[in-house]
Amino acid sequence: MQLGDFRQLVDRLLKEVPPAYLAGVVTVDVSPKTVPHPIRAEIYTLGECIPLEWSGNGANLQSRVVLYHGSFQALAGLGAPGEFDWREEAWETLTHELRHHLEWRANVAALEAYDWAAEENFKRHEGEPFDALFYRSGERIAEGVWKVEDDVFMERETGKGKRESLDLVWHGRSYRVRLPARRRRAPVFVMLDGLDEPPPGDAILVFRPRTSLFDLLRKPGAPMQEVAAVEPLHG
Repeated sequence: MQLGDFRQLVDRLLKEVPPAYLAGVVTVDVSPKTVPHPIRAEIYTLGECIPLEWSGNGANLQSRVVLYHGSFQALAGLGAPGEFDWREEAWETLTHELRHHLEWRANVAALEAYDWAAEENFKRHEGEPFDALFYRSGERIAEGVWKVEDDVFMERETGKGKRESLDLVWHGRSYRVRLPARRRRAPVFVMLDGLDEPPPGDAILVFRPRTSLFDLLRKPGAPMQEVAAVEPLHG
């Protein structure tokens, strides 16, 4: 299904949604983006509920719901021609994200945490000082993996000794990353370059320094940012 046809399908489905579910939803958009799951192959994020402005309490929350046409198309391409039910999948995704909007409205603490994470991530993009653990207040996708807006953060602990490379899995495929030099006591955000199916934003390995009792007496170093190329591993 082409992008324009998918937009028309979503518009028709919206007319079937009870008005109460749409309260506070500013817009339901269709994006051409493809959003792969960071770990599992053949899994894609089909939609997302993005909290926008709110004040005082969650009941005032406004959200934007997005359905990712590229993800639907990638998922449809995995099966036999005609096997993928676009309407059923779109309806399930749309209603799931609208329920997520209602959950956001009921959970003020989660809203505040996500707001703060988005602000810290903006600082990171702008090269300003930012909290080294902000991503943990984003959406948890898998063990040790979080998402803040379009960026995905995969946490690793800095091991003993010097390591020149590290093997990792992204969207079901194995890669080797040549690691840049890094300080022992400073967290390092390594942006991965060369993934076959990257996220719409940054894919980042976060190296968190090992901690000890002595670290309670020392001020941790400011987070650093580096870029590292990845090499696909075959076999």
